Amino acid sequence: MNFIYISPQFPKTNWYFCDRLSKNGVRVLGIGDTPYDQLDPLLKNALVEYYYVPSMESYADMFRAVAYYAFKYGRIDWIESNNEYWLEQDAKLREDFNVKTGVQPSHIAYFKSKYKMKEKYREANIPSAASIQYTDLETAKKWVDSIGYPLIAKPESGVGASDVFKLRNENDLYAFDANKPQEKYVLEEFIEGDIVSYDAIVNEKGEPLFESMTYWPPSIADIVNQDLDLAYYVSPTLDPKLKKLGRSAIQAFHAYSRFIHLEFFKTKRKNTYYGLEVNMRPAGGYTPDMMNFAHSVDVYQIYADMVTKKQPVAKQEASQSYCVYASQKDGKPYLHSHDKILERYKDKLVMCERMPEMMVRTMGNQMYTVKLDTREEKDAFIQYVLDQAE
Repeated sequence: MNFIYISPQFPKTNWYFCDRLSKNGVRVLGIGDTPYDQLDPLLKNALVEYYYVPSMESYADMFRAVAYYAFKYGRIDWIESNNEYWLEQDAKLREDFNVKTGVQPSHIAYFKSKYKMKEKYREANIPSAASIQYTDLETAKKWVDSIGYPLIAKPESGVGASDVFKLRNENDLYAFDANKPQEKYVLEEFIEGDIVSYDAIVNEKGEPLFESMTYWPPSIADIVNQDLDLAYYVSPTLDPKLKKLGRSAIQAFHAYSRFIHLEFFKTKRKNTYYGLEVNMRPAGGYTPDMMNFAHSVDVYQIYADMVTKKQPVAKQEASQSYCVYASQKDGKPYLHSHDKILERYKDKLVMCERMPEMMVRTMGNQMYTVKLDTREEKDAFIQYVLDQAE
């Protein structure tokens, strides 16, 4: 099997996907914009060959790299980056090289457009926030009359929390209209609630091989825009209501043969879930590792087993623990130092490291990840790491 892994060097979790694929007998062929001598030894050992491109934004260069591999190794079976940023380019490469194991360009809008996602939510009978595509100020004002403030304005096909705005009143709407970035935007009804995700590895039949639930901070956009701290956790259990909605979304979006990350609002009133966004890739940061610690599994191996249809597929064990992430940003007056955190949680820490510079705005500079047994321990850990002097 020839598997072209796009950007195997970033994020770091991609190293482990490549490693497990290689151990399952897959010929893993990398294409990336990091010089080969800068790759981690684990990744080098997993790759049969690596093709360096100065810019992965150049489709001509990416096409040339895939064509080289097809000429040298024969038919390409998979092209995948597991990265939302490259989702459209992955699909275009699959179409051009007749690779059928992933999403095609004709279907990509439902994975990328925050407006078109609503169509699939309706098909799946999943409630979601009311929304419109932003065209002009007057049309938006008429729509707001029936919805009310606050609103969320977000790029229609943006990645992450960049350029997301909360509009609290008409003055904010006027300011947004006057300074709106060039790309297409959508306006969404603001829903008060916790953000949770349904995460799953899905086989070619649409059957989940692994499922998990993560509780996220109220808003990544607020963390970025207000320079707040990040804390979130993988739950030891999956709410049956969320499982049912997640599985319905898989079928509506035809989200097969991939690792998916589906975000929902969970309201405190009647424990209702609203579809927020679908992300056809693993959750960001080190969340896949956190799933491993919370559930005593290896999601990288489960993914590799899904790709190779290896039997038996790695099984998900009974849920065991909370896996909790909390981070500090340099220069803030935290009450507890790095050394104090290490001393207090030395027996619970499963990861502790400095984050890459490009992830600092969302993930913090110094992260701490622990495995804990109870909700009370989870809450105490977050407070201990994030508490600051008055």
